[in-house]
Amino acid sequence: MGASGAGVDGVMDPDREEGGERRVPARACDSAPVRLLFVCLGNICRSPTAEGVMRSLVEREGLRDSIQLESAGTGAWHVGSAPDERATAAALARGVELEGRARQVRPEDFDDFDLLLAMDGENLRELRRLAPGEEQRAKVRLLREFDPAGADVSGDLDVPDPYYGGAGGFDEVFELVQAACEGLLEQIRPRA
Repeated sequence: MGASGAGVDGVMDPDREEGGERRVPARACDSAPVRLLFVCLGNICRSPTAEGVMRSLVEREGLRDSIQLESAGTGAWHVGSAPDERATAAALARGVELEGRARQVRPEDFDDFDLLLAMDGENLRELRRLAPGEEQRAKVRLLREFDPAGADVSGDLDVPDPYYGGAGGFDEVFELVQAACEGLLEQIRPRA
C-alpha cells in the first residue's frame, strides 16, 4: 500500500490515514479485550503459527486478559486437524507452542472479532467477499501490514504458503509472522 491510502487491488483502505499510517479499529483502544482472528487457507500452517507467535508475545507482556486470539481457514480441507508438524517444529525451535484444531471461518467471526488478519491477498479477498457488510469488511486486514519493516522489495505483503515446500519455508513464515505480530502488538497494546 502506498502513501495515498490505496489498498490491495487499488481499493482505498478505510483504516489508513493520510500519509499511509495504519490505524486499528476504535474498539482496540477501549477497555474490552481486543479479539484477533488469524486466517490462512487451511488453518494448519500460517494462521496457527501467527496465533502461537502472538499468544507468546501477549503472555510475555502480561496482556492475556486484554487480547484474545484464535485462528481459522477460508477452506474446510483440514477442519479438526492439528497444526502441520513442520510448522509445529519451526515454532518449537523458537520456543513457541502451536495449539488447537483447524476450523473454517464462520459468518459470526465478522462480528465476534475486531480484526481478521489474512495471511495473503487471496485470503484477504475471500474474507472481504464473505463479510456481510462494509463495517465487517473494514475489519479484514493483511497481517504483514503491521510489519514495521513493511513489504519486501517487490511490495509483497503476503506470508507465503509453505505447505508444498521444504522445512525452510516454515522458518521463513515464522520470521515474517514474528515481525508482523510484534508490530501489531504495538498498535493494539492497551495504553495507560
